[in-house]
Amino acid sequence: MQHTIVMTGASRGIGRVAAEHILRRAPDAHLVVVARGSSGAQLAAELATGGHTVSYVSADLGSLQSVREAATAIRDRLDGGELPPLSGLVGNAGVQYTNALTEGPDGFESTFAVNVLANHLFVRLLQDRFAAPARIVITASDTHFGDFKHNMGMVPGPAWQSPDVLARTGAFPEPHTAAAGRTAYSTSKLATIHLVHEYARRLPAGIDAVAYNPGFVPGTGLARDAGPVARFAMARILPVMALTPFATSRSAAGRYLADVVLGTTRAPTGSYVDRGSAARSSEESYDPQRERELWDAVERFTATQTAR
Repeated sequence: MQHTIVMTGASRGIGRVAAEHILRRAPDAHLVVVARGSSGAQLAAELATGGHTVSYVSADLGSLQSVREAATAIRDRLDGGELPPLSGLVGNAGVQYTNALTEGPDGFESTFAVNVLANHLFVRLLQDRFAAPARIVITASDTHFGDFKHNMGMVPGPAWQSPDVLARTGAFPEPHTAAAGRTAYSTSKLATIHLVHEYARRLPAGIDAVAYNPGFVPGTGLARDAGPVARFAMARILPVMALTPFATSRSAAGRYLADVVLGTTRAPTGSYVDRGSAARSSEESYDPQRERELWDAVERFTATQTAR
């Protein structure tokens, strides 16, 4: 049966690999890629090579208005029969800045806007267009654990605060530094897992929500502005680690993501998938009160875009 999968972050890295796997393994899928500006047309054309069905919508994920316009365009195409029933949403796009002072057009700190609010807005604007069984997959990160085992000292752990603080610039100490930018990143990924738990509680039966962790993938550039110890690790240790079980290659991480999207990896709604299997996320990530508070906050932050 023909079906539609919407995907952000498909232009490069693990997202590009995952998109190629999805199209090869699910020939009945119409993949809608969300990309900035004119790059979407080229991406769709490249992915369509070999007879695959791919189209695109343009969006700046840092702008809630732009995300709304993209989601509305997808809704219109679904309602008009131009797209087959919606079976999946893959929120793979993510950003990390070299500070915690970068502000988007809506007044939100840009890491939070892209990594948290854009995904949430897509979920909320498309949730009544999913045809069960459907699956939402949001890319998380093991940086949310905040320990050396998972972060290798390169990315500070999350520093949770009120969502009203986290959503604005200057939420972390020395906000002008790269360390603050990386803290914003790990905290946003913890927020992603919190929201996946909340989606599992709130979305209609048959629409599953899963957080996917690709593991440590060398070459992503997350430590490019790190201190001397982390830069030494990037130069001397990480290239070797790419050959060990402690790291995940981009090709493997993309394949694992496709497995989650297509349901090859067994993962009930609300799961955290660590590469190829469901696992427990950090103890901090299981906090129903915090999850409800975050839900309420992101609903307020996006209210003007979800009003019809």
